[in-house]
Amino acid sequence: MVVDSRASVSLRAPARLHLGFLDPGASLGRRFGSLGLVIEGFETEVELSAAPSARVSASDGIGPCEIERAQRWLEVLQQRSGCADPLHLRLLQVLPDHAGFGSGTQMALAIARAFAQWHRLDIPTTRLAQWLGRGLRSGIGIAGFDQGGLLVDGGPGVDGEPAPVLSRVPLPEAWRVLVVQDRGQKGLSGAEERRRIEALPPMPREQAADICHQVLMRILPGAAAGEFAPFAAGVTQVQRVLGEYFAPAQGGHAFASAAVARVIEWIGAAEPGAALGQSSWGPTGFTILPSQAGAQALLDGLQAARVAAPTVAMRIVAGRNTGALLQDRRP
Repeated sequence: MVVDSRASVSLRAPARLHLGFLDPGASLGRRFGSLGLVIEGFETEVELSAAPSARVSASDGIGPCEIERAQRWLEVLQQRSGCADPLHLRLLQVLPDHAGFGSGTQMALAIARAFAQWHRLDIPTTRLAQWLGRGLRSGIGIAGFDQGGLLVDGGPGVDGEPAPVLSRVPLPEAWRVLVVQDRGQKGLSGAEERRRIEALPPMPREQAADICHQVLMRILPGAAAGEFAPFAAGVTQVQRVLGEYFAPAQGGHAFASAAVARVIEWIGAAEPGAALGQSSWGPTGFTILPSQAGAQALLDGLQAARVAAPTVAMRIVAGRNTGALLQDRRP
């Protein structure tokens, strides 16, 4: 078999911050619903090319768990599509796993979309996600992969269909996100995540209604009109309600990481008008600010005050209003 080593398909998929569920207790009969934001600065990148025999390789620093998952997903794609030509899948970079960035969904969809492109298959991202078992609670990662932006989904259907996207608003270009990541800790996932969610009591309808009201009348219109104050107040209130609700599943705390909590509390005192919270189960926290200059001044203040523990990394990024980037290098 003659293989053209120059022919390849690569894909770069962005991270997302999960800003919260709308109604985790299904007070109106439909569970979850999500608010999320796609961000720059953190990506998964994969590359597919023809090979004499199938194999998966990875750049330095990517562990065997990611390689095993990638191999499993590639086999599922081959089985579901009927396209079994041997391929070389390279994991060039991956998002930190179980850190609130949507790493599993983004890697799965990056592989799936590159695979579909390689075989010239016209398959919607939602179908690829179903094949690989993604989007069981939230549709933010799937929609963010396709579109980027600030997104709201309506929760998964009872028949297992991925959550429909209800709204997509581009984040104003000037706004910035300070990502606060505890690299020494991982968030909940898998069976333990399911167990802790199921152990929680239903969220009171009044709290779910407050979250939905904040999203509909503060967060979305604030982003759409470039009005930062109501947007930030809405995000912080949503995070406050959800932090109290999920605290029993996080050792009694609104933040999974005590080190991240210290940073966010300091920011809350220094910048009371900022949007504050934790992405998904953490341990990553965030603050959203209206400008690069404001974000940089805040970061400088944090570093001068030496608030962050050695395991905490802080980085200023922009919102991302586009989805994954695909490159087909075949003749």
